[in-house]
Amino acid sequence: MTLLDKDGVRLAVDGAVATVTLDRPARRNAQTFAMWRALAEAGRLLPGEVRVVVLRGEGPSFSAGLDRQAFTPEGFEGEPSFTDLARSSDAEIDAAIAGYQEAFTWWRRNDVVSVAAVQGHAVGAGFQLALACDLRVCADDAQFAMRETSLGLVPDLTGTHPLVSLVGYARALEICVTGRFVRAEEAERIGLANLVVPRAELEAATADLAAALLAAPRDAVVETKALLRGAVERTYDEQRAAEREAQGRRLRDLAGLGE
Repeated sequence: MTLLDKDGVRLAVDGAVATVTLDRPARRNAQTFAMWRALAEAGRLLPGEVRVVVLRGEGPSFSAGLDRQAFTPEGFEGEPSFTDLARSSDAEIDAAIAGYQEAFTWWRRNDVVSVAAVQGHAVGAGFQLALACDLRVCADDAQFAMRETSLGLVPDLTGTHPLVSLVGYARALEICVTGRFVRAEEAERIGLANLVVPRAELEAATADLAAALLAAPRDAVVETKALLRGAVERTYDEQRAAEREAQGRRLRDLAGLGE
């Protein structure tokens, strides 16, 4: 069942699994502001029974980043250009970027597990979109790069927090400032990729992972994801308390005593 198909984004649902496809293969799925609005809409349209969301890119690349037209003086037709944005007030700049970030924030919500299936290039906004997901399955031709700093900008699409969490501060700094490519083998070794498979096996490997993620009871997965997501911000004792509270809810629910 296809729920959304516009502006280079397609959302299809098959039972408990939703698939979001970046569908601008001729442009290597380069992203536009309209595409970001469609990605945010996809998150809002997810049916309640969906437990796993797969994010994939049509064609040879996952996403080559922000469409270079954004960097021209005129920008995208009908959209404010970067020059227009630069002339705005601090509050207006903040609001505009917050709006862009909505395409990247919903993938980590506790009621779903998101999986990026990455082939070819995942550059800039494409890298950050892959980082927005909980898990990453990569083809052996995958190449990640954070090019924003090389353009005089910073990564501002929610990618810095997960990148540091996955690879550590020093390696994240080096990747961002040099703008170099991190290829699939290195991505797996440093923790960016959960799994690397031959390109021809990417779809099947992603489907296998989605099936494995559905094996455990949904409420247990939701509670576990919430525990793990909050672990970095909590102290050791706070995390122990959070575990006890979560387990209490699970025990009551399994005994038929939950709310």
